[in-house]
Amino acid sequence: MSKPTSLDETTTTPAVGGERADLLESLAKQRHFLRFTTRDLTDEQAGLRTTASALCLGGLIKHVTSVERGWAAFILEGPSSMPDFTRMTEEDFAKRADEFRMLPGETLAGVLKEYEEVAHRTDELVVSLPDLNADHALPPAPWNEPGARWSARRVLLHIVAETAQHAGHADIIRESLDGAKSMG
Repeated sequence: MSKPTSLDETTTTPAVGGERADLLESLAKQRHFLRFTTRDLTDEQAGLRTTASALCLGGLIKHVTSVERGWAAFILEGPSSMPDFTRMTEEDFAKRADEFRMLPGETLAGVLKEYEEVAHRTDELVVSLPDLNADHALPPAPWNEPGARWSARRVLLHIVAETAQHAGHADIIRESLDGAKSMG
């Protein structure tokens, strides 16, 4: 069974069964809801802040792309693939904040294309991982319990949750922009 991974439904994920199929289906569904909030928008609209939050739709897509890319690298390479958040400087955090907004020269089409590419690589990882139980120690971060370990399965569930959370944010931002809703 193939699942669409883009708004235009041109890319599909490989067919698998069981738990991996469930993970792929959950990822595809949440990604769809997130991307759907950007339908028919201009680049300018995708970069607008429409609520008290500093978030915009294009920035949310960029952030989720970055998060998914980072956690997929963690599955393959372990904590060395991620920053040590306990050692980040103000400059590091300022640079990280750029992933939450549309920067000059960025386009919604470009942001969506990068997200689609990252999603495709993650889907391939879900299919090809030898063991979803393989785990790594979490990188240092104020929100990570010292010594905690996450399996590939736990990381993939985190990506689903992160995407779902930001799809909800995106829905509110889009409704504030022009009244359009993802559902209802």
